[in-house]
Amino acid sequence: METEPGGACLSYNQDCTSLAIGIRTGYRLFSLSSVDHLDLVHESSDLPDVYIVERLFSSSLVVVVSHSKPRQMNVFHFKKGTEICNYNYSSNILSIRLNRQRLVVCLEEAIYIHNIKDMKLLKTLLDTPRNGSGLCALSINHSNSFLAYPGSSSTGEIVVYDANMLKTECSIPAHDSPLAAIAFSPPGTKLASASEKGTVIRVFSIPEGQRLYEFRRGMKRYVSINSLVFSTDCQFLCVSSNTETVHVFRLEVPLERLEEASSWSGYMGKMFTAASNYLPAQVSDMMNQDRAFATVRLPFSGHKNTCTLVTIQKLPRLLVASSSGHLYIYNVDPQDGGECVLIQKHSLLDCSKSDKGGDGSAESSAPTSYAATVARPSNVPSSSAVTGYSEDGGALRGELLPEHEFAVGPVQLDDEREFPPISLCRRGQRSERDAVP
Repeated sequence: METEPGGACLSYNQDCTSLAIGIRTGYRLFSLSSVDHLDLVHESSDLPDVYIVERLFSSSLVVVVSHSKPRQMNVFHFKKGTEICNYNYSSNILSIRLNRQRLVVCLEEAIYIHNIKDMKLLKTLLDTPRNGSGLCALSINHSNSFLAYPGSSSTGEIVVYDANMLKTECSIPAHDSPLAAIAFSPPGTKLASASEKGTVIRVFSIPEGQRLYEFRRGMKRYVSINSLVFSTDCQFLCVSSNTETVHVFRLEVPLERLEEASSWSGYMGKMFTAASNYLPAQVSDMMNQDRAFATVRLPFSGHKNTCTLVTIQKLPRLLVASSSGHLYIYNVDPQDGGECVLIQKHSLLDCSKSDKGGDGSAESSAPTSYAATVARPSNVPSSSAVTGYSEDGGALRGELLPEHEFAVGPVQLDDEREFPPISLCRRGQRSERDAVP
């Protein structure tokens, strides 16, 4: 997310165990392993006016872009306090996406795909449709590094590109209006999208491009979509906008995949689908759209924000980080949905400030619902909240990051051989428009 005037840029790492914030004095990295407190992992003032900051999973690699040099991408190893390399491009950098195999840099009319192991430029996608917001998405599953970006500046067409094989996979006519948000599911097998109208959310299968789900965020007004994200278990889809409402949709079995009608409900479902085929397209679409499973009422509107659905201390949480510099944590009832419960508010600018329930109110001593029950403080130690995640690099508890194809073995964060071993890139190398491999 790019910085808005007077605000902060925000991004979660790929597995949502860390939150990065870019501010006028530099950037900060926080661990998201506890509800009650935020752990400041790292703070840097090397670059001012940071508007892009992206961390690679839980490693020490962080990519930063500053308003002072908007055409330059800086790659740092923050634990060592060293700059790995920097790259300059032909115009301002609008967004950066990365996984364990690829690093993607998006400009207004070009996309650059690098091999994250050595930062070699693998492919330059030139003359892409004008993309003033730098909208793109990269699958975090590096075994199928799918890249999605707008295929048109006037309609909601999505191009799905295989960043491993360096070829176009498919084109999806997702919406009539231009795109506002796109996001892959963690395995990279589904792609969600929203248009500039912000009323309808669609989910497609990847790489086939077939529509699986359609959800309606609202009908009364058009909104600007700020965030679109799948839960880590792929069972829910979360959508936030410039309004005070965040919607959570449940991804259930699509109607066409249900078993043949052998019951009254199955029979009625098939009748419903058949009847919709004879109705006008707009009416049919409305009949086939599902409503939100759960909602959040934010205490603000108008600020840019980014949300995510994660499990912290063994309970499902919805996190909303605002460009005003605050993080809101809500409990989500995965059984019944409904209104989510605000249980904590943190300041990302002043780490000493945290408010339970957002207003300091005490929690009920006799909760009557699942949401109220899980809102009680957990007795689970925060150090064991996220499986496989360890800020100390496994030095204290022996935890290791997962293996990947570039590592000799499991990677420790405090190991000199920590992935990715970037050593071949040259500082100041320019990625001009004619630099096509």
